[in-house]
Amino acid sequence: TEEDEPPKVELKELPPHFGYAFLGNNGEWPVIIARDLSSKEKIDLINVLKTRKKAIAWKLTDIKGIDPEFCSHKILLEEEHSPKVQSQRRVNPKFHDVIKKEVEKLLDAGLIYPISDSPW
Repeated sequence: TEEDEPPKVELKELPPHFGYAFLGNNGEWPVIIARDLSSKEKIDLINVLKTRKKAIAWKLTDIKGIDPEFCSHKILLEEEHSPKVQSQRRVNPKFHDVIKKEVEKLLDAGLIYPISDSPW
């Protein structure tokens, strides 16, 4: 059945404190877990997740009670207008270093993470 087939996902680069674990064979049924778990904690967590695999929402449409339209982002354009790609904005050089240091602090704290497929 479709429920028994693993989702087709693209594994992306994760922040350093996270890693992938797999609930199936051959890299199937990927989940994201903390890297700093002990070996026993990882094994225990994976075993619990394997027994509760059907409780995990693998796709947006798997989430019961939430309309996918609610979670989808749409940009409504007027008919006579077309989408435009805007160039990246520049920051005042005086603030550039301040912003860079603040972003580095947030990265180090794990509050934000880089997006590897960003066009910027």
